[in-house]
Formats: sequence, structure tokens, C-alpha cells
Amino acid sequence: MTTVDLPLLPLGRGTDPLSERGVECPGDLPAPSDPDLVARALAAKEKLGDRLFVLGHHYQRDEVIQFADVTGDSFKLARDAAARPDAEFIVFCGVHFMAESADILTGPQQQVILPDLAAGCSMADMARIAQVERAWDALAAAGVQDVVVPVTYMNSSAAIKAFCGRNGGVVCTSSNAEVALDWAFEQKGPDTKVLFLPDQHLGRNTAVLQLGYSLDECVVWNPMLPGGGLTAEELANAKMILWKGHCSVHGRFSADVIDELRAKVDDLNVIVHPECQHEVVLKADLVGSTEFIIKTIEAAPAGSSWAIGTELNLVQRLADAHPDKNIMFLDRNVCYCSTMNRIDLPHFVWALENLVEGVVVNRIEVDPQTEADALAALQRMLDLPGKSHRD
Repeated sequence: MTTVDLPLLPLGRGTDPLSERGVECPGDLPAPSDPDLVARALAAKEKLGDRLFVLGHHYQRDEVIQFADVTGDSFKLARDAAARPDAEFIVFCGVHFMAESADILTGPQQQVILPDLAAGCSMADMARIAQVERAWDALAAAGVQDVVVPVTYMNSSAAIKAFCGRNGGVVCTSSNAEVALDWAFEQKGPDTKVLFLPDQHLGRNTAVLQLGYSLDECVVWNPMLPGGGLTAEELANAKMILWKGHCSVHGRFSADVIDELRAKVDDLNVIVHPECQHEVVLKADLVGSTEFIIKTIEAAPAGSSWAIGTELNLVQRLADAHPDKNIMFLDRNVCYCSTMNRIDLPHFVWALENLVEGVVVNRIEVDPQTEADALAALQRMLDLPGKSHRD
């Protein structure tokens, strides 16, 4: 197939059966220019009443987040949904792996809906289950699998979470990665190694800056290369086997921009997400999850200056909410999370109005075996001490 043959579909319209998830895009979306979209969303939400519970991730557009019953990071939202067992419909304004987590944690009487099935996560898609299974076999062939514990970040598919569940591993969030890694390194004696999926930066930053391992003890597994591109000696010497994955947004932030901003702004505070590159994290004043960033800005004194390294929708929302503080984006260019931005008001209205008519669209369902295995890994995380309840 050449590029000329590729289907060019208007956003959210038409069907591409060869697409990654077999996305069936609706052909009857309201027009983005419809002046009644907000009123239609409000009317549909009122008609559905307590049967509906809307989850809004922090990185969502303002036009959508205004209708969220709760906002937060992915795992917090999934748990919020589980705490509302009477809500028949869970509309998740986020991305695919988040909706999967909500389906895993909610009851069988609840249905999770993703307004646009094309709202995925590039990081999660960088670790496919077939690739991870091949890597696991390769680790066995290299003679190290017996001392490897798999740990996956919440930003991964249900299949990857289930893989960790089957193989004695655990899920972690950006808040409890240190606790999860501490647990993992205790599982198989002094020779224990961790296979960290799918974000190499969170794994590296946690292992080096919080647990005290050296950069030399961290190697990167490239799923596109035989044996991950690593020698048997490199695997034998490694403590952290980092999957070659990253966040397309957080990976954009660079250390030189921090230097530029510090030269221009007096007493600048730099706060970044741990999905940022190691060089960026080293130059930041504070590092933490989305919730940590929000709470830090809320508690900051008036007149303070902040450069924030996370998704732009959230940074703009924080700047609007705190006009008494000088808040700026830690990048030269505008960069929204493109997949998060797939959830727009037309898709949201379309999903709700279908529910009003008794039609469940874009339901996200995890098969029972995958759900059971993923739950095992999630439960291990919930059993960890400290910050395991947070995102």
C-alpha cells in the first residue's frame, strides 16, 4: 500500500477496518460548529441522571472537562468509578488503557464507554503483548528470566497488566513507583532484576534518583532488535531492564529550555512529571505526578514563578485558576496530547445522546481471563504500603 492508497478520514467519521483497533467511527456526529452542543450535553446528562457517571482526566479539553463528575489521573478515576456501583454507564473522557482499567475495577452491571475509540496512548502502544512475550522468552534464553520481576506503569494495556499478574509482577503509578520497585527487588533475592514497562524514563528516574542505582545498572530493551539489542553480559549486569517506550508529550521537554527560562525569569521554580527525560528531571526543582503538580501549584505563594513540564491543557488550566502566580509551559512549542484531544464535544454529545436512546456505543470490555490476571497485578499494588492509593 502506498501513501496515496491510505484512507483520509475526517476526524471521527468513516470506517477504517485496517486501523489498529478496528475503529468504527460514527458517521452521525454533531457538527463541531453546532451552537447547541453544550445545551445538548447538559440535556442528555440530565436525562440519564444517576445512571451516568462521567470521568475526566486532567489532560482533557476544557470543553469536555466541564461535564466531568470527577477529575483526576487514570487510576484515581477508575477507582472513583468502582466506588459508584449504582452508575450504569461510566463515560471515560480519557484514553483507551484508562477505560480498560475502569472496566477491570467496576462491577459487571456497569458499562464503560470511551467517546472516541481512537483515543489511545502512544506510550501504551509501544509495548504490545506479543513483543513483551517474545522479550520474556528471550530473557529465559539469556538465563536471567528466573530473577526478573515485571513491573508495568499504569499507562499500559490490560494485556500488559495481565502479563505482570501472571508472572509475579505488579502495576505502579507515577506516585508509588518507588514503593513498587522496592517491593519488586525483594522478590527474588539479591540478584533480582526488574523489567520495567513501558516508560523507560519513569523507570530510570525512579531507580536512579529514588533507589540509588547507577545509570550503568539501567539498560534499555529495544523490542525492534533481536535480544532487545542487549548482550548476555549487559543483561547479567543490569538491575533495571527498561522497555524502550516514552510519553510523546513529556519526552518533548528539554534541559536547554530550562536553562533559557532560568536566565529570563528570576527565582523560577521548575516542576516536571517523572515521565520526562532524565536530563530534564535532574535540572528541575520538583518532580512528581500530575496530582503532585496540581497540589504544589495550589499551595505556592502568590507572585511565585513556575515552569511546568506536563500536558498543556492542564498547564493552561492551572494558569487560569491561579492568576496571582506566573505560570508558564516548559516547551518552546504548543504541544497537546493528540490522543487525549480526540475526545471532543461532538463525540461526547454523540455518546450521551445514544445512551439516552438506549444504545451503548464504544463500550470497552476486557475479557474475563485478562481481567483476572490484571487484577492480580493491581491488587499487589494496592497491598503495597504508603502511596499505593494515589496516582
